[in-house]
Amino acid sequence: MAGEWNYTSGKWNGDPNDKGIQTSEDYRFYAISAEFPEFSNKGKTLVFQFSVKHEQKLDCGGGYMKLLSGNIDQKSFGGDTQYSIMFGPDICGYSTKKVHAILNYNGKNHLIKKDVPCETDQLTHVYTFILRPDATYSILIDNEEKQSGSLYKDWDLLPPKRIRDPKAKKPEDWDDKE
Repeated sequence: MAGEWNYTSGKWNGDPNDKGIQTSEDYRFYAISAEFPEFSNKGKTLVFQFSVKHEQKLDCGGGYMKLLSGNIDQKSFGGDTQYSIMFGPDICGYSTKKVHAILNYNGKNHLIKKDVPCETDQLTHVYTFILRPDATYSILIDNEEKQSGSLYKDWDLLPPKRIRDPKAKKPEDWDDKE
């Protein structure tokens, strides 16, 4: 069942006029979307950034955002809706305390292969995912770089490289009909 959203500055804040959206009920799934003009980042740097504040200790929950493609029906938006990027903190039990950085390429979701620990306290943290036109990236938390590298090395976006062996031949008893 979907939970309800509040527009609030939270339990504690530095400025009561500095507000954001907040989940209002525990143990619920939440999804919200907003439409904005279509854009292309071809040849440009894309910066995907937002802030998260978990005011209570989490047993299991995520604070990630998804960047959707332009052909999504917002009326049917939910957890299974296809996305281009999913990014943000995920906490579950003692073992999962990481930043998700998932890229959708050719219809398949690819998780980052490196560990990126997330913040687990009850303060506000700014999460930033920078994707550059030279196929490099940076992940920052509170403007401090936590991970960076190559999209091609740190995600399995491309099939593994294969070196042809000119001496390799099909066995004579190979059955092409099977």
